[in-house]
Amino acid sequence: MDTLLVVHLLNGLLMILMPVGLALVLLKRWKLGWKILLAGAATFILSQVGHIPFNSLMTSLLNKTGLATLPAEAALIFNAVFLGLSAGLFEELFRYGMFRWWLKDARSWRKGVLVGVGHGGIEAVIFGGLALLALIQLTAARNMDLSSVYTGSTLELAQQQVNTYWSAPWYAAILGAVERLFTIPIQISLAVLVLQGFIRNQKRWLWLAVGYHALVDGVAVYALSKISMYWVEAIVGGFALISLAIIFLLKKPEPEIQEEPTAAAPAVQAALPEIDPSDANLEKSKYL
Repeated sequence: MDTLLVVHLLNGLLMILMPVGLALVLLKRWKLGWKILLAGAATFILSQVGHIPFNSLMTSLLNKTGLATLPAEAALIFNAVFLGLSAGLFEELFRYGMFRWWLKDARSWRKGVLVGVGHGGIEAVIFGGLALLALIQLTAARNMDLSSVYTGSTLELAQQQVNTYWSAPWYAAILGAVERLFTIPIQISLAVLVLQGFIRNQKRWLWLAVGYHALVDGVAVYALSKISMYWVEAIVGGFALISLAIIFLLKKPEPEIQEEPTAAAPAVQAALPEIDPSDANLEKSKYL
């Protein structure tokens, strides 16, 4: 059995099954319906419709300026700050808009958690699908003559990608699923933070979420160029623990549904039978 093939397959499946399983458990337990979960998922997709083109446009513009000639360390810091802020602004502002105009009745901790599961869950499912697609393509590439498809430098690059993919240790092949395991709690904490702005009527919670998101992404981008990917995932795992603390520290009792008291029906008094006040009837009544 090809162990690496199995691990790559497991990696993609776990990225899909973990958020789906979590969503099903919470939906069954809390009985809040699919609308909130799907709204969180749709918000992530919509945010990326703006986020990805924005990053591409800004990268193209910045390459035409003096910023492209910055020293390596300065360029790395700039990229980490820029990518972190762009992710934080796009995702959290879209999440804020969702709570304000779409889910106007989502004002409880459980609903905030479910929004985060949808947001982080669809992200994990997309990455899982891409991982499985890459597995299919690179499995086919491993068993074919690449020179019949590619030539020159393209052929060399393709061969390098195939060799790197199939020579990685098994524990590197599962890192995608480990990262999704860490990022889902982070996304849930961000949803709960943004929701506080509506529950407490304070906009600063939105900017706190933007800052926290930017910090997580910026640190990951910077660290990836400085240390091994295993240590980067350990750092993301640390942020996941902080996020779990945020989630449960902001947990509040669910609002109780107050049922309107129903007006009591007026008592119906039965008509009393007329009694003949004769001596015989009065004598019988003492036995009733």
